[in-house]
Amino acid sequence: MDNKISIVIPPADLTAIQDAVKVLQEKLGPLLIALTSEQRREKTKMGEASKPFVEKIMEYAGSNPQFLPAFASLEEMEKDKKAYGELNPIFNNLNQITSNLSDTLLELGSDLMGPSNVYYTSVKLGVKMDVPNAKPIYNDLKVRYARKSKSKPEEEEDL
Repeated sequence: MDNKISIVIPPADLTAIQDAVKVLQEKLGPLLIALTSEQRREKTKMGEASKPFVEKIMEYAGSNPQFLPAFASLEEMEKDKKAYGELNPIFNNLNQITSNLSDTLLELGSDLMGPSNVYYTSVKLGVKMDVPNAKPIYNDLKVRYARKSKSKPEEEEDL
């Protein structure tokens, strides 16, 4: 077994990181929204290829406002464009951090599960060999790999 990652976070650094996350939550949280999966699917997406298009629209709408629909506000579009430009680099930086954090947690979990599974196998062997204390340990740990029955919910069984 190869322990691929070994991290020790100094307490002062951990506190600073947690404080920075709190600042992000306090400052960004009230500005952000959450959409349902359905709402996300329904939205018109603006990817990288659409940015120059939107940029040109903003220029044209400023110099030729007669084509701007009555329901659209150039002032609101400008605010949205400014906020998009401010938040997008923050998103990109946080996205990289969360991606690396996810990979790090995956590797740490893998580093933990490998020896944990070997220990569990050793305990199972201990039960087979009637080693003292093996059985209560096995009974406590075996729930991790217990199969759940696929019985019908109670309402369906009564029908």
